[in-house]
Amino acid sequence: MTFVSRIIPTIVSAFILSTVWLCAPIHAAQPSLPAGLNEESATQPASGPGGQGPALPGGLEEGPSLPSGLGEEPATEKPETAPEDGKLVNWLDLAGFWEVRGGIRPQSDRHEKDASLGETRLQLEMQKAFDGLTAKVTADFVYDPVLDHHSINLGSGQGWLDLREVYIAFSPLKFMDVKVGRQILTWGTGDLVFINDLFPKDWQAFFIGRDMEYLKAPSDAAKFSFFTDWANVDVVFTPRFDPDRYIRGRRISYWSNTLGRRVGQDAVVDADEPSGWFNDSEWAVRVSKNIRGYELAAYGYWGYWKSPAGFDPARSRATFPRLGVYGASARGQFAGGIANVEAGYYDSRQDADGDNPFIDNGQVRMLLGYERDLPRIAKDLKLGVQYYVELMTDYGQYRRNLPAGMMAKDHARHMITLRITKLLMNQDLTLSLFAFYSPTDGDAYIRPNVRYKIDDHWTAEIGGNVFFGADNHTFFGQFGRNSNIYAALRYGF
Repeated sequence: MTFVSRIIPTIVSAFILSTVWLCAPIHAAQPSLPAGLNEESATQPASGPGGQGPALPGGLEEGPSLPSGLGEEPATEKPETAPEDGKLVNWLDLAGFWEVRGGIRPQSDRHEKDASLGETRLQLEMQKAFDGLTAKVTADFVYDPVLDHHSINLGSGQGWLDLREVYIAFSPLKFMDVKVGRQILTWGTGDLVFINDLFPKDWQAFFIGRDMEYLKAPSDAAKFSFFTDWANVDVVFTPRFDPDRYIRGRRISYWSNTLGRRVGQDAVVDADEPSGWFNDSEWAVRVSKNIRGYELAAYGYWGYWKSPAGFDPARSRATFPRLGVYGASARGQFAGGIANVEAGYYDSRQDADGDNPFIDNGQVRMLLGYERDLPRIAKDLKLGVQYYVELMTDYGQYRRNLPAGMMAKDHARHMITLRITKLLMNQDLTLSLFAFYSPTDGDAYIRPNVRYKIDDHWTAEIGGNVFFGADNHTFFGQFGRNSNIYAALRYGF
């Protein structure tokens, strides 16, 4: 494929050069792309007022190869002789799983297929520690007949190969860790609500019923972690913009402001993604400190909106305007549970005055959360609640410049989330429910899930993604024809 043939050599070169540079006595580093994941969960790709792609709810939002020879088994004096049973696998530290997963829509959607998911997936993971260096590769081999084409696109995750991780990690100094390559990254405090986590998410995987781990899309980045007595500092550099795997219309129908109706495969989003190496880079910084059991953190991000948040009317194409995000969070024990608070200011740098109707305005996002076990009600029962608010800045300018006939957004969007988890049968059976409800939009999204651990290898799962909404143009309401139920069977090794 043309894309793969162009991008793989470039990524490999950047990967090798950055590794050599970092190993030299402390200079700068030439890394790969962004980062983004740790203990939370998800929220929003956005689209501009005239954008073609759906805007994810506020707060909800190509991989380098290893250097030649890295991670491969070194040559031996008897290369043609097969190793003793299990020795090769043990040397490679090989692990992974095989899974079949299918889903259907209980209602019809004239823009999409009745089947929402129908894939078989083999994941192979290899991690190897060398002297002062760790290398890891995680690759998924996927076939899903729900898709009409299977050509590989490592950026969007499309095709029969999805590289989840390809990186090396080392510590050049006692107070410094470095990880370079394709990696899964995250930070912040929200549970499936992201404010300061501007690392790529896979919203399509999230809504069609893939395992929760696939909400986090990989980043091609270099991450530098510094550990000091006064604070810990994480710096992530992405030499080329890594967007979300956002809703395009290929699997999930959505509301189009441009066409004024719900669309899908008849109007697949064709966006202009910033793609210049080092010219379209991203920076993300976190400074954190634990004080008396409370984790305090400050964040900064300089890059682009992670999903289309603009629209070019001259070319009828969605765009990714520049974005700066500045925020803070706190998390710690409170009233017998864990409480968290997080806030962020989204500076829409190409619409500073809010008077461009084709670029999303800036926003202020705030989140309060609380979770705790409820042993007095039932053993192994946990409850979590969150309250999220998104305020549009320069709202007056937005309303004055809104094109005639275009649906206006609210000044404030409120959302409440609820998570209930119950473990049964010696914790082999997990029942969970996660619900999003927006009182301002009048819509909701519910994720029920049942998972049973059959034995040390086999796991079975059933679940659903159910959308409600009185209006087709609200965030969850636009996905009303995409409600689905799914089932999966996995063998881990």
